[in-house]
Amino acid sequence: MTSSKKRLQVDPQLCEAHALCVEIAPEVFVLNDDADVATCDEDPPEALLPDVKAAISGCPRQAISMVDRP
Repeated sequence: MTSSKKRLQVDPQLCEAHALCVEIAPEVFVLNDDADVATCDEDPPEALLPDVKAAISGCPRQAISMVDRP
């Protein structure tokens, strides 16, 4: 990712498994085994950043974000 100080996350409280992120960036996002929430690679490759940004923008619940690492 662009900065090691940030990580990608999906908020399980907001995610409703619309799976648009999975369609946009299947290399980064997957639905969990129950198909009720998406999960993601917290540190996707830099080359996938455009798809990650599109997934963040396209999430209908705004459940995907870049956050500071703890």
